[in-house]
Amino acid sequence: MAIRVRKQVEFSFYEKSYLPEVARGVFVTLSHFFHNLFGRRATRPLQTLRYPYERRVYPQRFRGQHRLLAREDGSPRCVACYMCATACPAYCIHIVAAESPDPKIEKYPAAFEIDMLRCIYCGFCVEACPEDAIRMDTGIHTPAFLRREDAVVGRVDLMSLSGQAGTPPAFGAQNYREKKPAGA
Repeated sequence: MAIRVRKQVEFSFYEKSYLPEVARGVFVTLSHFFHNLFGRRATRPLQTLRYPYERRVYPQRFRGQHRLLAREDGSPRCVACYMCATACPAYCIHIVAAESPDPKIEKYPAAFEIDMLRCIYCGFCVEACPEDAIRMDTGIHTPAFLRREDAVVGRVDLMSLSGQAGTPPAFGAQNYREKKPAGA
C-alpha cells in the first residue's frame, strides 16, 4: 500500500492571519442580528406559552405516553402474544402471561410493564401489536421520576390513561415483579 503525501501549500501572511474568515464570520453574525431585529420575524407575535394555562398543540402523529386499550368488559385487549416486547429495540416491555378465564381468549397479561426510562418512543410496539391493544396517542409526556422503581409503569397505570391530554397518571399502582431478597 503506497502512502500519499499531500503537497505542502504555502499561505500568504494575509491568509495565515485568518482576517478574511473572521471578517466573514462577523458579517454573517451581524446580518442575522439585523434580519431578526428588523426583518419579518419581528412582526410575528410572541411564541411564549403560559404553560399551565396554555398548552402547545401537538401533531396527530405525536408519540406520547403509552396506554393499553380495554375490551367492553373492562379487561385488557392484550392477548399476551409478546409481539410488542419482541419488536422493542430497547427491551423495555415486560409481559407475564396467564390463562384467561374467558374461553374465547387463550391468554391475558397478568403483568404488562413498560420501563419508561429505557423506552425510546419509537412506536414499534404499536405497529407490532396484532390486537391494536397498545397505543401512544395520549398526548402526555412522561413525567419526571424521583426513583427508578417509579418509572416502571404497570398494567393498571397503562389502562388508566384515557388518551386525553391532562389525564393524571397513577404511577406505582401495580408492579408485578417480585422484590428480590437481599443477598440473592
